[in-house]
Amino acid sequence: MTLQIGDVAPDFDAETTQGRIRFHDWIGDSWCVLFSHPKDFTPVCTTELGYMARIKPEFDRRDVKIIGLSVDPTDNHARWAEDIRETQGTAPNFPMIGDTDLSISKLYGMLPASTGGTSEGRTPADNQTVRNVFVFGPDKKIKLVLVYPMTTGRNFDEVLRVIDSLQLTAQHRVATPANWKQGEDVIIAGSVPDEEARKIYPQGWKAPKPYIRIVPQPDA
Repeated sequence: MTLQIGDVAPDFDAETTQGRIRFHDWIGDSWCVLFSHPKDFTPVCTTELGYMARIKPEFDRRDVKIIGLSVDPTDNHARWAEDIRETQGTAPNFPMIGDTDLSISKLYGMLPASTGGTSEGRTPADNQTVRNVFVFGPDKKIKLVLVYPMTTGRNFDEVLRVIDSLQLTAQHRVATPANWKQGEDVIIAGSVPDEEARKIYPQGWKAPKPYIRIVPQPDA
């Protein structure tokens, strides 16, 4: 299946390094990032998991839960965590899903539905499409999908930037321009007519073109 922005995240039961979960129940009323890995003990993923662990307080501050997925068993994840701690300075401090039957990878369209067998004997190249980042809102709907090749480490600072935009635009009827960062000017959403915009922003706005109405970032 192909998942798109706005779709409800498929629910599932899974074994993780922190016990068994039901995904929707685990998310609760929070935001969530799920990021997947094609195999344990792979070099790029090792750096990603260590970095994500180091910046987890930034996700916590935004009420965003983090969960990883790799196709290998959770006991492998536990052994891998020691390597991550040794080489990156921080071990994963969030649950890691074991997807040994590949069911979640197939459910989320990261592997073809026709893929048979289990994770045993499969190489990273066999699973190279299991390199997604999904962001879900408290409504369990998909807000962002990123897919990276195995040779390119993911930019989790960019994921944080997008979450800042998603949370701001979910609360206020604005959009964020290219390369926007927290605290910078935003654009009044096109769905807000000028008459209504004047009530929301009585101080007015900058408009290099009538359809680009720039205002300071609203307070959270």
